Amino acid sequence: MTARAVPDFPIIRTVGLSGMIVTFADGLSEPSNRATLAFRNHLEQLKWDGVLETSTSLASVYIRFDPGDVDHDRLRTQLQEQLDSRNWLQEALPLGRRFWRVPTVYGTDLAPQLAEAADAAGLSESQAIENLGAARVRVLTIGFAPGQPYLGPLGEEWDLPRQTELTPRVPRGALVLAIRQFVLFSAETPTGWRHVGQTGFMLFRPHSDRPFALQAGDELQFEPVSRSDFLKLRDRDEHMGGAMSQEIPA
Repeated sequence: MTARAVPDFPIIRTVGLSGMIVTFADGLSEPSNRATLAFRNHLEQLKWDGVLETSTSLASVYIRFDPGDVDHDRLRTQLQEQLDSRNWLQEALPLGRRFWRVPTVYGTDLAPQLAEAADAAGLSESQAIENLGAARVRVLTIGFAPGQPYLGPLGEEWDLPRQTELTPRVPRGALVLAIRQFVLFSAETPTGWRHVGQTGFMLFRPHSDRPFALQAGDELQFEPVSRSDFLKLRDRDEHMGGAMSQEIPA
């Protein structure tokens, strides 16, 4: 059997007639996500003619462009020049990121799969709450639903597979967990991830001047509160649920 060649990252690929994607790794890691965020931010600052928009996934940057203004070969050359200009895996994260503290009730009837997840991680429920509540995680990417973040990475003990069956419904603000990541749901939805915490944080506000509360690169900590305190915070402010943020210094 012939050994499969290992890709030499980063890789530039063509996506249809008007897209290119730059991939920094074949899987998520802190350095590959750091490179993704830094490179996308750099492209936005360059403001190249013909580039219409950029976006990120866990380890890639997508560039949509107008082929009438810039052809594929020219854009590929420009991208390669920027990739060669520095080690993006060690580049500083973009400025303007925010750190959010989000009150979260773990377990109870509001987040009923905490015990299952804790058992799979080899922890008691109280140990799981302490562990998850102390984790400071990064918005790795936003997707699936408007404003919905994938957050991580969590410790290796949380490298849990998704469920084999769907949970029919979790509410908006549900904090769910799988494969060393949190997802914070921006809308009521079915899911294959375990529902371990509940927040009152509204991520998507379509009629606001800033419809998405979070951006890729922001950091969050889901601080444990009691069920009664959570309900009070949610009733006091149905949009934030007690969530507060501050800009991360350079």
